Amino acid sequence: MTGRDQGAVLAPIEPSPVVILVRPQLAENIGAVARAMANGGLYHLRLVAPRDGWPSARAFRTASGADRILNDAKVFPDLPAAIADLHRVFATCPRPRHVIKPLLTARGAAAELRAIGERALRAGILFGPERAGLDNDDLACADTLVRYPLNPAFLSLNLAQAVMVLAYEWWLAAEETPARTLVTNETGVATKGELENFLSHLVRELDGSGFLRNPQKRPGMIRNLRHFFQRGEVTEQELRTLHGVVTELAKKA
Repeated sequence: MTGRDQGAVLAPIEPSPVVILVRPQLAENIGAVARAMANGGLYHLRLVAPRDGWPSARAFRTASGADRILNDAKVFPDLPAAIADLHRVFATCPRPRHVIKPLLTARGAAAELRAIGERALRAGILFGPERAGLDNDDLACADTLVRYPLNPAFLSLNLAQAVMVLAYEWWLAAEETPARTLVTNETGVATKGELENFLSHLVRELDGSGFLRNPQKRPGMIRNLRHFFQRGEVTEQELRTLHGVVTELAKKA
């Protein structure tokens, strides 16, 4: 098997770092890594001495359409060969011991990877074997360590999850989608004038029905209604519906 010409239309989004799987053990995990990379806009995949050889049909089955990443994956016999053309190498490491190197969170690593790419330098991120992770010799090939700030009582991630966290942060570092938005579909947020028109309609009908008959309580009750409708971004469609509700209730009064 030499790969497949199917799946999503994926291409490198440059400048993007290289994901390097060191001695991966299961083809299914390699496929899941490709899927995670595609989610985060990463493309370049290198495999160092994959245990079961390469390519593998099982990897394509778990890639969920990220076939092009797998088709273009490069295989190397050892880590020095895999990183020879890179300028910077990061290594994921859950519990770094006896190592003196800069240590970044996934978010910090993503920001630095973006900055490295903007300088036209190539960077790679090492991910270790599923069972034991990167060994000391692997870490010696890296200039920067990456550790995810997760629950200290349980830091275990599978290989694809570890890649997904980094890929997500890398994508987010340049993402401009607002953190919060209101989905209005075919309507829009009502203006303050439109809202005031509805509130006048509502108060008129409440006066007419006798609901606001207590003169001492009336100002406070109107303020409460105003606060309620001003609190969120009421849409034009919602106001039209509420106008209809008030009109129908007034007819039955």
